[in-house]
Amino acid sequence: MPKGVWVEGIRVSSQQRDGFAVVAVSGELDIVTSRRFDEFLAEVRRDGDQIIIDLSAVDFMDTGSLAVIVGHWKQVTAAGGTLALAGARYRYTKTLWITGLADRLPMYDSVDAAVAAGAAGTGGTAAASQS
Repeated sequence: MPKGVWVEGIRVSSQQRDGFAVVAVSGELDIVTSRRFDEFLAEVRRDGDQIIIDLSAVDFMDTGSLAVIVGHWKQVTAAGGTLALAGARYRYTKTLWITGLADRLPMYDSVDAAVAAGAAGTGGTAAASQS
C-alpha cells in the first residue's frame, strides 16, 4: 500500500513497483524539508534496499537535500542494494550537476527507465532531462 506525508513545501510518498520502492517527491527539497525527507527515506529503507527516488516533480533542491540522498545512497549500496534517481530536471536540481554527483549516482530519465534497468540488472547511468 502506498504511503505518504505532506510537510509544508514538500510531498513525499512511496509505492512498490516490480521489487522497487519508488519514492515520489514533489515540491522543494530545502533546509526546511530535508529532515523529513531523510526520515521518510529511512522508513522506506526498513522495508527493502531497492529504491528509486522520483525527482520529476521537484521544483528546487539544495545541497543539504543532496547530502541526504548521498548519505542514503552510500548506506544502501554498502548493504548491497540499489538507490537510483529518476526524472531529475536540470533546471530544478542543478546541485546534482554542479557537484558532479550526476555522473556518480545512477540516474534515469524516468521511473520506467530505472525499473527497466534494475530488472535487467544494469546499474548504469542514463542521461537525465536537461529541461
